[in-house]
Amino acid sequence: MTRAMTGAKMVVQALRDQGVDTVFGYPGGAVLPIYDEIFQQNDIRHILVRHEQGAVHAAEGYARATGKPGVVLVTSGPGATNSVTGLTDALMDSIPIVVLTGQVPTFLIGSDAFQEADTVGITRACTKHNWLVKDPARLSGTIHEAFHVATSGRPGPVLVDIPKDVQFATESYTPPSRAKLSHYQPQVKGDIEGITDLVAAMERAERPVFYTGGGVINSGPAASQLLRELVDATGFPVTSTLMGLGAYPASGENWLGMLGMHGLYEANLAMHGCDLMINLGARFDDRITGRIDAFSPHSKKAHVDIDPSSINKVVKTDFPIVGDIAHVLEDILKVWKARGRKVNREAVATWWSRIEEWRKVDCLRFKPSEKTIKPQHALARLEALTKGRPDRYICTEVGQHQMWAAQYMGFEAPNLWMTSGGLGTMGYGLPASIGVQIAHPDALVINVAGEASWLMNMQEMGTAVQYRLPVKQFILNNERLGMVRQWQELLHGERYSHSWSEALPDFVKLAEAFGCKGIKCDDPADLDDAIAEMLAYDGPVVFDCLVEKHENCFPMIPSGKAHNEMLLGEAETQGAIDEKGSVLV
Repeated sequence: MTRAMTGAKMVVQALRDQGVDTVFGYPGGAVLPIYDEIFQQNDIRHILVRHEQGAVHAAEGYARATGKPGVVLVTSGPGATNSVTGLTDALMDSIPIVVLTGQVPTFLIGSDAFQEADTVGITRACTKHNWLVKDPARLSGTIHEAFHVATSGRPGPVLVDIPKDVQFATESYTPPSRAKLSHYQPQVKGDIEGITDLVAAMERAERPVFYTGGGVINSGPAASQLLRELVDATGFPVTSTLMGLGAYPASGENWLGMLGMHGLYEANLAMHGCDLMINLGARFDDRITGRIDAFSPHSKKAHVDIDPSSINKVVKTDFPIVGDIAHVLEDILKVWKARGRKVNREAVATWWSRIEEWRKVDCLRFKPSEKTIKPQHALARLEALTKGRPDRYICTEVGQHQMWAAQYMGFEAPNLWMTSGGLGTMGYGLPASIGVQIAHPDALVINVAGEASWLMNMQEMGTAVQYRLPVKQFILNNERLGMVRQWQELLHGERYSHSWSEALPDFVKLAEAFGCKGIKCDDPADLDDAIAEMLAYDGPVVFDCLVEKHENCFPMIPSGKAHNEMLLGEAETQGAIDEKGSVLV
């Protein structure tokens, strides 16, 4: 039997029926009926952020750390438009987010009413799907549909725009069991013939490599476990995109490290030299491929992805397989075992010998300084002092520090690493760390930041203090827009056009103004003790780590170059490679 209720009450009931326990939001006139219903219940916790962009990034952090969709509630007009960056970020990185926006009453739509915006039109390009609900009878069913679309197939953000008069209207509530969802049923099982062809290629391969992406993590814990089983059983090397870190453990014997523009030497050369590339849940992003016509030029390519539009979109593949990663990996293992667990072991052993020679380059080497803190050293010490904690979650802002964190910090499991990959959104990390800490109240949550990125959403420290969230903000402060400055040095004749600020705040005083702890460190000899102080404090911390101002992030594939044309920095200056990228041994 259906129940009659107001539209605002339907929203809260639908969230409850979808298993939602947390909503990140900011109130305004067009959503006050929904906020009134939130006030009258205790099942769903509302987190009051300081900016709507922060709400969406916090929901992203929550979603990435839990595997559940993040939920956002904001008002019409500027509330909705402020969410656009977060929506685009979630779309690029395939993060399931449900954003509920208020809208002016239906009879005012199109009249340029106060705080009116064409939210559906504005967000059409940055959501997986969106809805404007003008009929109260369709509201609850639409919200259930939104959750289904956000979490099915390739995950992503959706938006439901709800006029204020619809929130006041009374209609019958549609429970999830009666919602119409059958029109969107993505394919999850891969074509068994295509899988068999891929297994046959795996049996013959002499220089194979697994190239894994965020799709492995999005598929759930089973996918990561199956990946580990397949890698260990075949003995093939495995690398990952920025978004896929943790799907295979960093301590695993077959781990090559991260791939791409700032990926490891051995990972990039393995990708360049392989004869069989098996792409699992990655989308051939330009930061991974480099120059397309020189990308992995000698290989047969397999691509497993749940999104059919990603197949052959950027790189033509020889073994296209549409399906959910967990289902496809399960079938690959079954077919491979049924065919006798065959691998070209002698050739693969030779391939590993070559990879081990590339590893000798030690591409992440750097010269520590006794006077200034190198950013690499700061992250190496943060890793050493927190390694092995199963409850350690790392978020990042965007820039050099993000790449150094990916290089120097290891992840043994999925869902422990939150970063903005596709959109590269400065200001992501602080609110994302809040979302992670809300999801895991007793965990150690650290946001590795640059001072410029962190300042973009620093107001969310107020959220952290209000909800007593012990997030640690580890700021590598080089007083520069580090990645911009690096590109200006290498590609623009050292013309540093507006890549620094002459008016940075005192971060310790800023922390204290927010009501949290501030720590400053500029001496390598004091770094370990300062990090220990940060970890021991039971509340939010802003750690101002003053680092070398002009340190560059290497390895680096310059724009328009191939994987075997890396700049190696310290390794290069010590004569580890020749002009062709070959190891000198």
